[in-house]
Amino acid sequence: MTERPLPPFDTARLDRLMQDAGVDVLIASSKHNIQYLLGNYRFFMFEAMDAIGLSRYLPLLVYPAGRPDLAFYVANANERFEEELNRFWVPEVVAKSRGSVDAMHLALGGLAERGLTPCALAVETGFLPADAWECLRTGLPATQTVEAVTILEELRAVKQPWELDLLRAASEGVVDAMQATFEQLRPGMTKNDAVAILRREEIARGLTWEYCLITAGQSLNRAPSTQVLEAQDILSLDSGGNVQGYLGDLCRMGTLSAPSAELEDALAAIEEVQQAGRVPLRAGVAGRTPFDAVADILARPREGSFSFVVHGVGLITHEAPRLMDDGPIPYPAPHRDRPLEAGMVLSVETTWQHPRLGFIK
Repeated sequence: MTERPLPPFDTARLDRLMQDAGVDVLIASSKHNIQYLLGNYRFFMFEAMDAIGLSRYLPLLVYPAGRPDLAFYVANANERFEEELNRFWVPEVVAKSRGSVDAMHLALGGLAERGLTPCALAVETGFLPADAWECLRTGLPATQTVEAVTILEELRAVKQPWELDLLRAASEGVVDAMQATFEQLRPGMTKNDAVAILRREEIARGLTWEYCLITAGQSLNRAPSTQVLEAQDILSLDSGGNVQGYLGDLCRMGTLSAPSAELEDALAAIEEVQQAGRVPLRAGVAGRTPFDAVADILARPREGSFSFVVHGVGLITHEAPRLMDDGPIPYPAPHRDRPLEAGMVLSVETTWQHPRLGFIK
């Protein structure tokens, strides 16, 4: 008989996080957290879309605190093919679900079979459909529900070496694709043309395409469009492409003609902030360190709007560590006054919405 592999994540860390949150059982339901907890696994059939029939694909990984031997995975019926290939570390795979409600019924049944009636249960409320939620509340009316997203974000915050390799490959692939795109751009093309070229270049490098925010000329509009690229335009490409789910999230600037002295000065101002924020980053320093390092520079008077953002990146963008509570994505900043840990990955972004030059990042 083939032995199942060991859990691919730090079970002691997860147990500690669950204990701190007062949680007995955790049910993961988002595809990115299922991927992480199952060792970089996503079911190929629902990689791009969740809807099927009158319901949707809803994988559920059920993990009792301190008892990985009792964990189980509620899977789509077709995932039995993956089970035959020994993809999963969990002791039991229940590959019987066809929708969201029956998936939750199977999860509740699995808890009952194991004699588990949790006092507190953590679920990803933003990634659990209403019908599955109602099924859960009806089945466990006396159980307190707790948000699981923050628990799982803390678990994923410190990347393993193989995760760093995937993030590096994704980041380098995005930048290389951007360089190739800039080499092909000519006046008379449109923003739609530029994004189409970037998409092809990222896919050619083995990346899964996600998006591109693009500006051209003085416009601050970042959507792809029929806007025509002019010879004097500066452009920004801000794109996400992933390798096995791990995101390369970067921005690069380019010009269709020689940059003006004013633009060179503006780019130098951006670079000054970037380096001031990046240089002091290392394991052990407080999460607020990059913000303290750039505070005096940001205080200088400037035309337009100038901003500085630092956020975590991994399977999603703006994941832990979360260092700012006043950025473009609303969330608290629990890591701002805590030491950064080796293996955390940060995106450092400086943006200048300049009244004459346009969007510079």
